[in-house]
Order: sequence, then structure tokens, then C-alpha cells
Amino acid sequence: MPCKHFILRSFILIFIIIFFSCNRENEDGEKTGISHSKKSLEAVNRLLVEKDTEQIKSFVERRGWNMEVSESGLWYMIYDEGNGKQVEKGNAITFNYNVWLLNGTLCYSSDESGAKSFVVGKGGVETGLEEGVLLLKHGSKARFILPPHLAYGLIGDENRIPARASIIYDIEILKIEK
Repeated sequence: MPCKHFILRSFILIFIIIFFSCNRENEDGEKTGISHSKKSLEAVNRLLVEKDTEQIKSFVERRGWNMEVSESGLWYMIYDEGNGKQVEKGNAITFNYNVWLLNGTLCYSSDESGAKSFVVGKGGVETGLEEGVLLLKHGSKARFILPPHLAYGLIGDENRIPARASIIYDIEILKIEK
């Protein structure tokens, strides 16, 4: 935990420094502060994504899970293909779920809160979850690992999921409606 707080504080400090740095013009009349700030933020973001990827990769290897990785960074494993229709944007879906942190802490569960529902493509849920369910069919069971940029980002959900946390979703698609 101290490491996560250090990284978050470092990121915030770098952001503040960059934000308040001078917007100077170079000899060609271009503003250098903004482009430098953007490059610095991109570099910090790239480093954080690389760190998250290594942490997830190590986690997956320790468990012997055979997972695929999407272009966006979503890790997924479909362990029961299901036999119904494919989930599409605009579908209202209902599913059972468990949400875990990589340290094994169970954050949320349909056993506790009941099945979850949402309309695919309308937002209101984690970006990685929306991406993942589009790979599934009625009756599918899958496991997704969402890195922070596809989950709750820099601040967490301000409840059970901490800042910059990768989360694991185990889900089963119960219902798909148009």
C-alpha cells in the first residue's frame, strides 16, 4: 500500500508542477510549456501503464491462467463459451459477478448485491467491462482483469476499490435483451 500511495502522490506532484510551469514562447513564437507538459504527462502515463501491465502479467503467470490481452489492455479469459446470442451494443444485459482486487480482496459480488444490469454502449460502468462483455454470449462465463485505466483510474470508486487498482471481474451472462 505505501508504494501505491507514493506513486499516486508522485503523479499528482508531477502534474501540479507541469500545470503551473511557465508557458514560455520559443524563438519561433510557439508555446513550449504546454507541449512540454503534454509530453511529460504522456511519459508518466506510459510508465504507469507499463507498471500495471507487468503487475498483471506476473499475477496471471503465478495463477497459471491462460489469458488474452486486447489492444486497449483488457486481459480476458472465456472459460465457458455459452450457447446463446452474442452481446451487442444496445443490448440490455444482466449478469452475475464477483469483483476482486489482485491481492484477493473481494470488493463486490452478486451474491451480496444481486445481479447487475446495464445497456451495452451507454456507459455507466467500467470501460473494460463494456469492452469485455462484447466478447460474450448468453450463458458465457469469463474472467476479465481491468487495469486502472479501464477500471476506476486514479481515484478508485471511493468505496471499496482503492486508487489506481487493477480489478478482476468473474462474470456469467444471464440475460440479453434488445
